[in-house]
Amino acid sequence: MPISPPELLPPDLMSQLERLELVTRKVFRGRMKGERRSKRKGESVEFADYRNYTPGDDLRRVDWNLYARLDKLILKLFLEEEDLHFYTLIDASPSMAFGEPTKLEYAKRLAAALGFIGLVKSDRVVIETLGQGLRDRSPVLRGRKSVWRMLEQLSQIEPDQDGSLSEGVKRFCLRNAGKGVVVLISDLMDKQGYEPALKYLMAQRVDVYLIHVLSQEEIDPDVTGDLRLVDCEDQDFAEITVSAPLLSRYKQTLAAFTAGAQEFCSKRGMAYLLANNQMPVNELMTNYMRRRGLVR
Repeated sequence: MPISPPELLPPDLMSQLERLELVTRKVFRGRMKGERRSKRKGESVEFADYRNYTPGDDLRRVDWNLYARLDKLILKLFLEEEDLHFYTLIDASPSMAFGEPTKLEYAKRLAAALGFIGLVKSDRVVIETLGQGLRDRSPVLRGRKSVWRMLEQLSQIEPDQDGSLSEGVKRFCLRNAGKGVVVLISDLMDKQGYEPALKYLMAQRVDVYLIHVLSQEEIDPDVTGDLRLVDCEDQDFAEITVSAPLLSRYKQTLAAFTAGAQEFCSKRGMAYLLANNQMPVNELMTNYMRRRGLVR
């Protein structure tokens, strides 16, 4: 049964998220005034720094008290407040429908929590499902009043047979040339490889965070005996006999896969976070996300 909007973001979780805000490691110029303090110097009421006057500067920003004392023209600078473009990309390929809760359901809960933080701080929030066509382009949400609309959008996301990771990210990049923060939530299970998708994002001037979601069943499979494994995306299959040595090799392969993804991201300035679908969302937000620098 699809998860309902209230289940995506319970009131107790919202109260914990109210105190957080999204953070970018880069400096972007927002289109509208927001509630965050930018690293750029602007015209808000919060003092930032002084600098010497240069011809062409606005004389209204000269500190005349300092001029009277030092006989020098010195500008008073203030932190500029601006909004942040925040995109969450949800991989809805069939493999994301695996696990209990499914990886897709967990991804929707994460997207709801991150989107809520952005909306409360008046950021521009966009949540896209990879594989969407142009007709299903996601709306730009802004302000607390958009929370319910965001939750309804998330609750309607279902696994998509056309949810190729690289094609979905490519379409997103073609539609969104702007700057901002992009969080990709995916299990990275694509026979074409995850690298092309991440390279598309790298080519954009965005701050990229990758949340690699795996289910507990994938991390520590509890299976024995003779099995016929069927790929849910292309129906390819393999018949295997599960034994202790085979499980050991599987775990080594999985560890190499996650380590490779982490290294790929680290070398390209992307933040990588491995998430187990059993990890409580509030713990992920207030602990792991904070340590990774996405929220504070």
